[in-house]
Amino acid sequence: MAALAISSAPVSYDFGKETWRQTLILSFQSIGVIYGRLSTAPLYVLESIDPEDITSPDEIHELFSFIFWTLTIIPLLKYAFIVLRADDDGEGGPFSLYSLLCRHATVGLIPSNRRSDNILHHEEEESPSKGKMGNKARRVIEKHKCSHYLLLFLALLGACMMLSDAVLTPAISVLSATSGLGRSLAKISAKFFSSDKTKDHAAEILKKYVPTPAACAILVCLFTLQHHGTKKIGCIFAPIVIVWLFLISGFGLYNIIYHDSQIVHAISPVYMLRFVQKIDLKHWKLLSSIILCIAGTEAMFADLGHFSKKSIKITFICFIYPVLLLTYAGQFAYVSKHLGAVDAFHLSESISNRALQHVFAVLSLFASAVGSQATITAGFSIINQCQALDCFPRVKIVHTSEQILGQVYVPDVNWLFMTLSIAITIGLHDISQLGKATGLAVISGMIVTTCLMSLVIALCWEKSLFASACFLVFFGSIEAMYLSTSLMNFFRGAWCLIILFLFFTTIMSAWHYGTLKKYQFDVENKVSIDWLTNYSPSLGVSRVPGIGFIYSDIEMGIPAFFSHFITNLPAFHQVLIFVSFKSSPVPYIPHNRRYLIGRVGPREYRIYRCIVRYGYRDSVRDTDDFEDQIISSIGEFIAREEYDYESLNSAEGKMVILGSLMEDGGTALIPVEEMGSSVCSPIVGGGSESRRNLLEGSSGSGNSDNRGGVSRKRVRFMLPPKSPQMRDSVREELQEIIDARESGTAYFLGQSHLLARKGSNLLKRLLIMVYVFLDRNSREPPVALNIPNAALLEVGTVYTI
Repeated sequence: MAALAISSAPVSYDFGKETWRQTLILSFQSIGVIYGRLSTAPLYVLESIDPEDITSPDEIHELFSFIFWTLTIIPLLKYAFIVLRADDDGEGGPFSLYSLLCRHATVGLIPSNRRSDNILHHEEEESPSKGKMGNKARRVIEKHKCSHYLLLFLALLGACMMLSDAVLTPAISVLSATSGLGRSLAKISAKFFSSDKTKDHAAEILKKYVPTPAACAILVCLFTLQHHGTKKIGCIFAPIVIVWLFLISGFGLYNIIYHDSQIVHAISPVYMLRFVQKIDLKHWKLLSSIILCIAGTEAMFADLGHFSKKSIKITFICFIYPVLLLTYAGQFAYVSKHLGAVDAFHLSESISNRALQHVFAVLSLFASAVGSQATITAGFSIINQCQALDCFPRVKIVHTSEQILGQVYVPDVNWLFMTLSIAITIGLHDISQLGKATGLAVISGMIVTTCLMSLVIALCWEKSLFASACFLVFFGSIEAMYLSTSLMNFFRGAWCLIILFLFFTTIMSAWHYGTLKKYQFDVENKVSIDWLTNYSPSLGVSRVPGIGFIYSDIEMGIPAFFSHFITNLPAFHQVLIFVSFKSSPVPYIPHNRRYLIGRVGPREYRIYRCIVRYGYRDSVRDTDDFEDQIISSIGEFIAREEYDYESLNSAEGKMVILGSLMEDGGTALIPVEEMGSSVCSPIVGGGSESRRNLLEGSSGSGNSDNRGGVSRKRVRFMLPPKSPQMRDSVREELQEIIDARESGTAYFLGQSHLLARKGSNLLKRLLIMVYVFLDRNSREPPVALNIPNAALLEVGTVYTI
């Protein structure tokens, strides 16, 4: 686990107490972020169908019946009424479902701190009740290790599909809009030429060469806007989507009335049965385009951390759902009466007013850019969750809201999405092929949600296995039908998704595998506490003034890289603090339950252990007061420890959850802020004096800037006034920590180098090679920790796996 500094959590928006005014504001913003994708789907649903595959108006009616029932069953029934209830403390997405299952059953494969988890589990009095059926299903899943791997694979599969969708959606949405722009320009250009041959030639050039370059330019602008955050983007994009929806639904109503009012009868499921009765391979493939009408539905759940359940549900039921039905009904009504017409399957052609077609072409450009926002935002959320659970390389996470922690922006991934989306747009430049790939991504992600959700119903909600099976069979069978139609179009564009899936899966699998193997190597090669306390004096180890922070992944024992350091340079600090960062499969860890403090070895050695726990949605960012938080927590531990005889006599010490005030309302160490300026500069010397200077680092490191004499806030500690409740031995130990802090601080980090053992198979060598590449090119832990270079000691260790 990369050592990442965790700041105190910002104020969280309490969705449980939101007023109707707040709900309306969030609903307005959600239109521009979540529902832009669903709203722009009419641009390419029919356009992705080959007109030659449709032979009669009856088939148009039958396909609209599929549209109606697909929109009703999947987004409305499954997501709005069922899946949105399975939030993980306000968070959604495949990893939130996976974390729910990990907490209700022992199925997690991600390295986590079992010791700290046991402490928290022991202290929490409210544990979820476990019914008989839940116990039976839980025992079956926990017993078979293969089920653990299957659940993790499903979570990774769902995440990879959403990331692939975040690449494909901008490409197909913008390209479909620029295709309409090309047709509009072709019609305008016809007014400037008299020769029919010249008109046709100009129209052909505009239709062929305008869409792709224009789409690439719009994609660059779209991804450049992402740093403004969800709130600003939502406020900017929401009016565009609202105007767009009113426009297309208005013309949809017009087309129903003036072209084919009989389309409303197609909501009967009888029309679907007629289609199935005469089904053949050609007609079965048509259903792969119908999937696109629900593209963006998964974002309703994945973007849950950006908004509230109430706002998402109300917006879809009261506005998005009826408007989309009206739009599709009007578009299919127009096509049913103009089957042989050129470009009849394009949405712009269903606009009866020819002058408004040009306005529509421009508005569709903005709407298509907005339509991509849902999957891009969902992609950022997925990356944030995956990184916190060690399934994605270290990247910078920017929290764009101080009230809603789920609103994040990931710069590195944003530019990766943009590059891949532009490459696919240029490479395929065909809406039909992009539609096949997008449809496969959409339905694959939904199947993953259905599988995980059925387990949540049985294990977390503790419903009967029959209810869980009914959910899986009903929704799973519908989605499996659409999956089969998408797979039939593998060579017509769906292969593009497989390439994206392999790309993201390789990254996530390699990073998870490398992190897991490093953790296992650290655990297997750790050194016992006795080695440091009993055997190290024989090596001539000396203690130097100051505090040493040793960052490692293990929660017990001495990390192998530190024992390697002591063997070669026998000296360590007056106060040692072993710090471990452990992710937990929960969204947030309260600040007063984040730090677990314990003592290592006898009291006189002044060696402590701090385990910092964080959830997959916690704010993990650069911070200047992280060192102060740990020292303050250790002071609190020392003050409370005297009343706990067990922790005084335990070899590793009892881990105690700290972060709240002491019983008397005070603190063991009183922080005093002051402004200071210093420049960190390494001291080089010889003999034992150089060893001392190397370990001492810089005075007050962590609060001085090594890039120049910059004034920064510095925190000093002082003891509280003399209190009869605090023993002299406690005051003495606290004073030693204060003195050590004033002497200087140094940070020890293990710099790992992974090597595959000779004779390893090709897959293992490939995973390690990819992990090493990602580790070297991802953001380094010292950057995240904000450690001055002069105070940082990196110890190289070779891991042979």
